[in-house]
Amino acid sequence: MRPFVFINIAMSADGKISTRERRQVKISGTEDFARVDRIKAESDAIMVGIGTVLADDPSLTVKSPELRAGRRAAGKDDHPIRIVVDSTGRTPPDADILRKGTGRRIVAVSRAAPRERVEVIREHADVIVTGDATVDLAALFAELHRRGIRRLMVEGGGTLIWALFQQGLVDELQTFIGNMIIGGADAPTPADGAGFLREADFVRLQMIEAEQIDGGLLIRWSVEAEGGGRERPGA
Repeated sequence: MRPFVFINIAMSADGKISTRERRQVKISGTEDFARVDRIKAESDAIMVGIGTVLADDPSLTVKSPELRAGRRAAGKDDHPIRIVVDSTGRTPPDADILRKGTGRRIVAVSRAAPRERVEVIREHADVIVTGDATVDLAALFAELHRRGIRRLMVEGGGTLIWALFQQGLVDELQTFIGNMIIGGADAPTPADGAGFLREADFVRLQMIEAEQIDGGLLIRWSVEAEGGGRERPGA
């Protein structure tokens, strides 16, 4: 079994999530920020890849005091468990994801991660070791489910998202499409990586709903995945 996994991303109208210099840019607005804070608060855990940590230094905390109070009233920590997929143990010990806000942190590394790096990370987070050269995502998700994580939000970046789609580990995609063009052949997209070569391998989606907000468009898609042993929300 694994958690229900949904990806939340914001991208420009031409499908870019940042500039070619990978600088963080504001794509959505106040209404979408509030939506993202709410779905964070509704999640058991939030996951990012090491590239996002190094580029953006996110804290992944719930910003609204009311939402944090709601989590406390439900017997939860103020913030969801924050998870970094970091095959070689590059997470800086002073990263915001390890320092800001109360609650639990998990860093997933592979067996290729240098022991000295892993020991430093252990001072700030639980460490899950799985996979030889890279983190075994399916095994990681099974372990997260065993630890009680049922609803997992993924916020990037493109390399992690591509791997999750490639391995059939995504259930839902929430995409905010902003009213701007960023451009650039080397600018990152929501699902970077090798990409599928055959049309038969493409991941197929079904639209759940679409809504105009912040001058852009929010679309929720379900993924036509085969099997996966996942749990639906509320399971």
